[in-house]
Order: sequence, then C-alpha cells, then structure tokens
Amino acid sequence: MHHDQERAAQQPPEHLESVTIRFAGDSGDGMQLVGMELAKASARQGNDLATLPNYPAEIRAPAGSLSGVSGFQLQFGARRVYTPGDKPEVLVVMSPAALKVNLGELRPAGMIIANRDGFSDRALGLAGYSSNPLTDGSLAGYAVHAIDLGTLAETALDGLGLAHKEVARCKNYVALGLLFRMYDRAPEPELASIRARFAKKNPLFGEANARAFRAGFDYAENTETLPRYHVPPASIRPGRYRHVTGNQATALGLTAAAHLAGLRLYLGSYPISPATEILHELALLRQHRVIAFQTEDEIAAVTSCIGASFGGALAATNTSGPGLALMSEGLSLAVMLELPLVVVDVQRGGPSTGLPTKTEQADLLFAVHGRHAESPLPVLAAATPADCFEMTIEASRIALKYMTPVLLLTDGFLALSAEPWRIPEPAELPRLKVSLRTDPKGFAPYLRDPKTLARPWAVPGTPGLEHRIGGLEKDFVTGAISYDPVNHERMVEVRARKIAGIADDIAPLEVQGKPEGELLVLGWGSTYGAICAAVGAARAAGKRVSQAHLRHLNPLPRNTGEVLRRFRRVLVPENNAGQLGRLLREELLVDTVGLDVVQARPLKVGEIAEKIEELLQP
Repeated sequence: MHHDQERAAQQPPEHLESVTIRFAGDSGDGMQLVGMELAKASARQGNDLATLPNYPAEIRAPAGSLSGVSGFQLQFGARRVYTPGDKPEVLVVMSPAALKVNLGELRPAGMIIANRDGFSDRALGLAGYSSNPLTDGSLAGYAVHAIDLGTLAETALDGLGLAHKEVARCKNYVALGLLFRMYDRAPEPELASIRARFAKKNPLFGEANARAFRAGFDYAENTETLPRYHVPPASIRPGRYRHVTGNQATALGLTAAAHLAGLRLYLGSYPISPATEILHELALLRQHRVIAFQTEDEIAAVTSCIGASFGGALAATNTSGPGLALMSEGLSLAVMLELPLVVVDVQRGGPSTGLPTKTEQADLLFAVHGRHAESPLPVLAAATPADCFEMTIEASRIALKYMTPVLLLTDGFLALSAEPWRIPEPAELPRLKVSLRTDPKGFAPYLRDPKTLARPWAVPGTPGLEHRIGGLEKDFVTGAISYDPVNHERMVEVRARKIAGIADDIAPLEVQGKPEGELLVLGWGSTYGAICAAVGAARAAGKRVSQAHLRHLNPLPRNTGEVLRRFRRVLVPENNAGQLGRLLREELLVDTVGLDVVQARPLKVGEIAEKIEELLQP
C-alpha cells in the first residue's frame, strides 16, 4: 500500500447521526438484494433504520431504459429513524439510466458512486445522454466516485470458471463491499451470510459473490478517495430484535392471533402485488397449524375463508385494491352470515391495474363503504411495518369477539419496507378469548350476546347445534329465511349497531404534545413516520403543533371529534385525494386542511414540515 493511502485508511472515520443511501440500477442488477443486506447489517450493529424498495411492475423491464430502473433506499442512524429519508446523501448507480432517473432527488453536494463500466456509448444513448455525465462536467456540484465495479468483479473472480454473464452479475456485491467499508459495517457476518445463501443452490456462486464483496471492501480500504464514516448504535429498548417487513409482520400477526385464540389459521389467497408475500410467509409456517391455500381468484379466496370460518378456524385473506373489489360481494355475504374473517388490503397505486408496485392510501373510502346495501364492517390501519403485527392481532380480536369480517389496511410502503422489530414476550400479547357454542339448550343461530351483539359461533358437527346460514335475510333470532320488512330493518339496524359499538372497546385517540392549541397534525396508516419526524422537528424549533394518529377508522374512537375541536386547525396528510378528511367532515362535521399527495410514493417529511410552517403563519 502507498504510504499516503495507508495514512488515509488509518484516519478515524467521521461520525454521523444518520445517513440515507439509495442503490439504483436495472431490474436485474440486484439493487433490492444488496440494499436489504446493508439494512440487515446496520440492524445487527444496533442502528435504527427504515427502508424503501422501488421497482417497476414488469417482471423484466427493458435493460438500460429509464422505465426499467429499480432502486432501494434506506436510512440508518444513531437516533430514532422514522422514514427511509426524503433525499439520499449517497446515490449508488449501476447505469446511466439509473443516474438520470434518480439524480434529481440527490441532495445538493451529495455523493455519487457510479459503476463506470456501465456507462458505455450504447447505455448512454438508451438513457438519452448525448455525452458522458461522468466526464463532461455536468456533475460538478456533486462528489463523484466513478469506479469500475464490473472490472473489480472480473479480477476477483478470475479462475473460478464462471461465464462472463455470471461474473457481471456479481458487481452489486462489489458495491455492497464498498459501502460496508465506508460506513464501518463488520464484513465477517456478511461473508458468512453470502456463502450460506448459495450453499444449497450452488456453492460456487456463494464463493463468487463473497469474493466480489471482499473486492469492494478492500478497494474502499485501500483507496484514499473514498471517505469513511461511523454511525453509532441507537439507544433502543432492550430485547430481542429482528428485521421485519410489513408483510412478514402481518403473516406473523395472523399466526400469533390464531395461536392466542387456540384456533387453526386458514389463509385463502390469490397472488397480487404487493400483498403476495403474506401468502409466501404463511406457506412456510404449516407446523404452526397454518393452512395457506392459493385459490384460482379473489372470489374463491374470500368464499373459501367464509367456509373455513364456518368450520371454526380463524380465517384470513390478503389482497390489494383490484382484488378487494372482486371480494366485495363475498364480504357482504360474510356481513350477512356474521362470521369472523380478517381481510388485509395492501393498498397500491390505482385505479385498475394502476401502479402495482407503488404505494397509495386510496382504498379508504372503498374499505368503509365499498359493499352493496347496508354492509358495515370495522376498518383498521397499521402505522409502521412492525405495527402490522400488532394491528393484525387487533383485527383478529375484533373479528372473533364481534363475529364480523374486519378490514385491515396496510400499503405497498409498509408491506415491502423494513425496520427493526422487538419480538414481544408471550406475556405481553393480548389473550384472545373465543367461545365456541357447545350447549344446545336455548340455542338459536342469531341469539345475540347482550353486550357485543355478536351471534353464537356454532361449529358444524356439534350435536344439537345444526343450523343453516346463507345470503338470504334471516329471522332476528331463529335464522330462518325471512321476507318480513320489519324484520329486515331490524337486522340492518342491529348489524350497524354492533359495528358502531366497537368504539367502546378501542383505545381513545391520544394526542402527542399539547392536548389543545393552534395546530393538530392527524394521520392514519403509513404517514405515521413522516408526520412524527416533521412534527418532532417543528416542536424542537418551538412551534405550537401536536400530533395524533388513527389506527381505528371505522368506527372512529369515541373522542375523535372532541380532540379535533380543541385545535384551531387540523392538518390531515394523506397519500390520496383527501379521503380521511372527507370522512371526518361527513361523520363529525369537523373541517380539516388536507395535504393530499397522489404520486404513488410515500409522503416526505419536508412536505409536511412546509405545510406546518404555512399553517402556523400569523
């Protein structure tokens, strides 16, 4: 090693409170993989973090095209991290197209690590560049590090006997090795993870990627051009943690809920982005009394769940907006039958096929009102990836206690993003009491609990409890088919009253900050992190602003109107055209100010901060 390089390598790293990094390349460049690996390594070293994958809907988008660019962003830090970051400080790009698509979001004077091998004349032309931005001076406002990642991979893998195409695919691990050294991540666990990943499929690929990773790490170690940083561990609650996405947390929540209730779990599901991973995760948990059944369509998914619920299982299905539309008739049937069922809607950009790999919160009105006739059901929403676990258990609790289908809203951002999750101790989990009817004395299918208005859950085959259910209106008590108009009105009213009464069984809306004042920022679902960061910064600057977040959307907490009326103005940021604001005006006659972003991406902290500043102007 040259003496100047040795001195540079021995310089102590600069300490950072947090950093936001974005990987970007073609769909086949492995950006999601290495981004997630860096996230896992940061979690192992005690950082708090949040991630955001971003990729095209096409299975294999055209290589080198702007529409085919795939990305992965993460923020990790020594303090609480609420979001994946508004704008990255570091942009790692594998191609000119990746640079062109993402450069506009890089922070001023940010760092660019570019795969110089990927900037061929052909690739530049596909991306619409007339000259090479790495050499024409157009990137003078950034710290540019052009590195031959492909060449480093070729050198490191020389002699392994891999084809040129296989060698080229390892360049993502070279980039990962660079970042590990730059940000002081321990390499040994990652090397072991790489080899383990490919141990069964092809150990030679494991060795190749391990060598590529080591080549990138050693390059960063031995060059004087790349800076070094250290992000200390965050101060977090003691406990056992794991890295979890929202879809993984949802699958675990369903499994835990069934176990807590002493029931089998049945998932009837038809694959649809971005919800499919829930089916994949539950298919791996059959040893925990889980049945995961892939049906031929969404109609079969929800109706098979109705059968499973009738048979005494905790039944659940997962889908996204287009699938929820197909399920609407089945959900109305479940409302009529009054059987427990959990429906997880992982919202995505729409309408129609829309933007299936992008996020949105635009199914709220459909979730609350999207069934024919009078078919009310509870609607809940998770706030973070890890919160999907808790809210799935809460959805199951309500479904089982009140004998009703329940809709749980997550979205593409929560489903595919990840954060550290403290694994709860069993004693910390709620007890889900299930009372299956076994006594035939005085039994009637619609004889209701006087407190919850839930009808009895009588499993087929229980002696003396034989009964019929179906889609035709039922007698108020006996369950026999009834065309009596007064009975119909009575059944409609009692079903609505049962759902409305759930408001007495959920936590009141809590306010973070002053309980009354100038401005309340009210959110729901995945806007939680951005709102927390924006409100926290505003309060640290002495601004008079408070925050509240809704997890129960139908019915709303009893005190929602009272809380909102304590503030002069209420700001509601949403990833839709103002749907929660519309519901609040409809139900509570409370006016709100909307911050409505419908760009199929998460809200940014800066957008909310700017709106807070605007509303607090005298």
